[in-house]
Order: sequence, then C-alpha cells, then structure tokens
Amino acid sequence: MSQLNYRHLHYFWVVAKEGGLARAADRLGMAVQTVSAQVKALEMALGHQLFKPQGRGLVLTEAGQAAFARAEEIFQIGQLIPAEVHQAATGHRVRLAVGLSDGISKLAAHALLEPVLSTPSLKLVCHEGEVEELLSELALHHLDLVLAGQPAPPNPNLRLSSRRIAVSEVDWYGPGQWVSKAASRRFPDCLQELPVLLPTGHSALRASVDRWLEQHGLRPQVAGEFEDSALMAVFASGGMGVFPVSRLGNQELGLMRELRLLGRCDDLHEEVYAIRSRRSQHHPLVQRLMGEDEAG
Repeated sequence: MSQLNYRHLHYFWVVAKEGGLARAADRLGMAVQTVSAQVKALEMALGHQLFKPQGRGLVLTEAGQAAFARAEEIFQIGQLIPAEVHQAATGHRVRLAVGLSDGISKLAAHALLEPVLSTPSLKLVCHEGEVEELLSELALHHLDLVLAGQPAPPNPNLRLSSRRIAVSEVDWYGPGQWVSKAASRRFPDCLQELPVLLPTGHSALRASVDRWLEQHGLRPQVAGEFEDSALMAVFASGGMGVFPVSRLGNQELGLMRELRLLGRCDDLHEEVYAIRSRRSQHHPLVQRLMGEDEAG
C-alpha cells in the first residue's frame, strides 16, 4: 500500500465529524466536489469504503469507524503540538495533566503528587471524573497520568499500563466533641454510637470500609457520603461526624485543628494506581512520580 496521505485523512476526519460533505466543505472553505474527491482518494488508497449514505448525510462504515478512531487520535495530538513546541522553545512551563478518579482520596492524591510540586515553572492541571472517562482522555493524550483506586481494565486498543504506587493504612478522625464522647468505649466499637461519614460507592475504599465494618460486626449511622475526601474532612470538622482517611493524606488534616485521631486501622488499606499511556511514560514528571529515572 502506498504511503498514507495525511491531507486526505484530514478531509475524511472533518467529513466524519461534520456528518456530511456540505458541512465539511463549509468548515474547510472548499468546494464540495474537492472534498469528495479527497475522500474518494483516501478510500482508494486504503481499499475500503469509509462512508455510506444515510438520509441526507453520511455515516461511517465499519472500516470508516476504524479509520476515524485513529484519525481522531492523530489530529487531537496535532492540536497539542503548537503549545508543546512553544513550551520547549521558551522553557517557560512544564505541563503535567493528571486525572483524579472520583473514588480516590484527594488528600492522598496531593501527597502522591508532592514530589513534583516544586518543579520550576510547573503548570499542573488536575481533572476529576469517572475512571472510564479519564482513561479515554489519557488514551487521547489529553492527560499524562491518571490516579485511581484500581488498575486500568485490560483493553489492547487503549495501550495503557498500570502500577500500584501506594498502599496506605486508613485511620479514623473526627471533631473533638465526637472523639471525646467515644473515649468510654474501645475503638472500633465506639463507631456504633457515632455519626459516620463515608466515601461514596464510586470509591474502591468504600468497598473496603464496608467489609471492614462487617468483619467487626458494626452497623454505624451513616450521616453523609462524599466523593471528595477533602470535602468530607471539611464537613467532619464542622461537627457532622467521624470519617476514615488514608494515612497518606493525614498530614493535610493538620490544616483543620478541630479534627482529632479517633483510631487506627492496620487491617484497612487504600490502594492507589498510576495509569499512563505509551506516550506519557516518557514524560519526565510521570517518571519521577513512578520512581523511575530516564533510563528506566
């Protein structure tokens, strides 16, 4: 097969995104016939029909869907080139885009990112969301790294790799009024008498906490559920209840003087996985966070 013509691929990509030749021609500022000829040239080069008519527009064939998936990846990356070239030429910014899944402790995430926070001219961009959404953004190279409570599911099309970078015991904290009330009973039995704040079901930690409570025969009153551990700490400091938090993020609780340690759980853990793409594995800050040098 002859070498792929990326101009033809670009016209195909625009037609696919616009859903028709006329709209694509208008976006490109070209004649419909010219755009149509470019798409036909790509189809001839690839040896497969990429579009089929549907109503007044066009839809992708199965072959077209495969081509569009790669074209989307190629041109999304291309949109990043100007900014990355400018950064490389000027040396003004070192950009690191991190996705934080809804399920992980944001206090722990801050502690895990701490090794790169002193990087000169760092521009850190953090996105929160569902794991599946963040992994899609990572595969499209919109993110350099995703931190999640579980590894990426096997998917050869995404070409992602996962590594567990933290396993941390979980402790319980609360405002002084509730910790003092619990002093008459041993931990964790005292949780039976206290209002408890928990992570939502999105969190891998929530499943671990539920199992831990069941193992200890505890059914506490759940006063609130939160996706963000930092927000949970804020509500706890206001007197709403006691809550579990990874020791990895415990140092951040020093910012809230109202919170006191209620009890330690050496048999309850939070895990954090770092997930990266083939491209982002060469990012120097990603390598630092993963404990690798450039040669490794």
